[in-house]
Amino acid sequence: MAFPIKVCVVCEEEFELKPGKPGFANRCPECSEPEAGSGESGGTIDASEKRGLAEARREAMKNLLYRKDS
Repeated sequence: MAFPIKVCVVCEEEFELKPGKPGFANRCPECSEPEAGSGESGGTIDASEKRGLAEARREAMKNLLYRKDS
């Protein structure tokens, strides 16, 4: 069975999309490598930031749901 041929959105080269390929499905393995390593350590959010984001999200939803149209 042949693997589907995709075109990378970054470098626009064709590649075979194989099962278990790390990274994004629309990027070739060479363009996906930098993304795979930086996502684990650089994107961590601590508990206080999560609480702040959750509070801001709740406030925005409350404003959208309960605002009066004037």
